[in-house]
Amino acid sequence: MEPFRFQVLARAGRARVGLLQTPHGPVETPLFMPVGTQGSVKGLLPKDLQAIGSQVLLANTYHLLLRPGPERVRALGGLHGFAGWRGPWLTDSGGFQVMSLGHLRRIDEEGVVFQSHLDGSLVRLTPEKSIAVQEALGADLIMAFDECPPYPSSREYLKASLERTLRWLERSLKAKTRPDQALFGIAQGGTDPELRALSTRETVRFGLPGYAIGGLAVGESKEEMFPMVALSTEILPEGKPRYLMGVGHPEDLVAAMGLGVDLFDSVYPTRTGRFGSALVPEGRINLKNAQYLGDKRPLEEGCDCYTCQTFSRAYIAHLVRAGEMLGGILLSLHNLRFLHRLTEKAREAIRMGTYGAFAQEFAERRFGKEVPLWFREAMAAGGHW
Repeated sequence: MEPFRFQVLARAGRARVGLLQTPHGPVETPLFMPVGTQGSVKGLLPKDLQAIGSQVLLANTYHLLLRPGPERVRALGGLHGFAGWRGPWLTDSGGFQVMSLGHLRRIDEEGVVFQSHLDGSLVRLTPEKSIAVQEALGADLIMAFDECPPYPSSREYLKASLERTLRWLERSLKAKTRPDQALFGIAQGGTDPELRALSTRETVRFGLPGYAIGGLAVGESKEEMFPMVALSTEILPEGKPRYLMGVGHPEDLVAAMGLGVDLFDSVYPTRTGRFGSALVPEGRINLKNAQYLGDKRPLEEGCDCYTCQTFSRAYIAHLVRAGEMLGGILLSLHNLRFLHRLTEKAREAIRMGTYGAFAQEFAERRFGKEVPLWFREAMAAGGHW
């Protein structure tokens, strides 16, 4: 049997439910992937992640290259053995750090030279090196090396960047040796519709197992972002998984799932938790606020996570104000479960053919009477409203 297969099981408008087969088990899409940058989702045990419905974890090529080093991870069983998560892993390529560490890097045709944020040493990352690191880490899903251009960028820069990313994709594909890893290409183009369409079409020509929509959620407005998502999913093939990189706000997931996106990742739910806030259907609540110190309710009524089943807002507010690490842990656990439940409900609604009603109910709780135009337009483009 092929190590990777993707099958669309149900559709509602452009939204779809899929089954992605990987060497470490099948996963249902659409899904949200918790980010474990250093091979660890901050504050959470693998068994806790499994209990809340996590299916795939994401780790970071650049950071694991610096420490502990890919060969050490390989020698200790790859990410699956080293980090104790036996389900599927996805590793990024280091391309996002080309943007996020812009003050510490230099780009040329060969690749990128980073100045390590740990000790200042110079680190060269090329398409070939990125693939070699990801092969040593042993993730199921790996990403081609790319440049995520900053926002805003000139049209000339975006065009030159996406053309270089396509050349790097070709080199990434040539460098790949492991048949048990699926290489995803990353389309760029910023918020320029013509360049976004060009990059997506040229990336699809490589006939890869899956495709990512890169270079969004990097500072642009929702009004700029979602037409690019809609354009991308129109071009990307129906029979391959689609991954919107770095997106984790609940309203963004609902809009993008409605447009046919299958995979998401973001540090947002865990970072928000460490900063003392909980995701709820109405948005976020900040547990640092004094109003929660006597609140006996759970973070979210009806939530089935351990945090909501066990503790009150008052206790968590106390932990947050006291600087106790348990506060961030409990909030991170809930926030991830919130996003997993959101995708679970979305899958159910797609199977029932009621995604539009699901999104309407979500929007009324999240936004009230004034549902923003970008969300309504995404729902219309997806064939739901």
